[in-house]
Amino acid sequence: MIIAIDGPAGAGKSTVSRAVADALGATYLDSGAMYRVVAFKTLSGSDAASAARSTLIGLGEKVTADGVDVTSLIRTPEVTARASEIAALPLVREALVEQQRKLLHDGRSWVAEGRDIGTVVAPDADLKIYLTASEDERAKRRAHEHGLDTAEVQAAQAERDRRDATRDYSPLKAAEDAVEVDTTGMSIEQVVAKISELARAATSPA
Repeated sequence: MIIAIDGPAGAGKSTVSRAVADALGATYLDSGAMYRVVAFKTLSGSDAASAARSTLIGLGEKVTADGVDVTSLIRTPEVTARASEIAALPLVREALVEQQRKLLHDGRSWVAEGRDIGTVVAPDADLKIYLTASEDERAKRRAHEHGLDTAEVQAAQAERDRRDATRDYSPLKAAEDAVEVDTTGMSIEQVVAKISELARAATSPA
């Protein structure tokens, strides 16, 4: 079983996807962390495409880059901004998409989240979710998470949304057969319950 959860920043993808994976006994794939690792390395002078091809990225409770724990280092505002920029580079996406596809088709059940899982990485996913929320709520969540000013976060978020949605290679968009789940005003528990129900329906015998 593969569940693809895509959507814009601040929609709750990481929290929801991890919880859905736990609820269904699946493995969680945070594709965004992979782009963050590459972005983190470029801030130290590495070439983005080379870093995407050669870095050994470990995903799990901790995120590692060539064996080094970078879990907290890849969550800074600087890395967030850079990750959106390098994610628009075709050579970076090609390298990371290849890695993601290998993981998702290794025989295990997966809940994968990102911006192009259902459209590019795993168009054969059993269930595709497009997770979203109002711009205001997404900004408030991200500001609260990182202790930042909401207005500044919303401005940066709007620019990131624009960049992700208009890039030439693998833009952010809902797959044609995705189920849109608007999390505005919903608790994490409610969202997880809804997606878990959709997953069971999608994988039940006709």
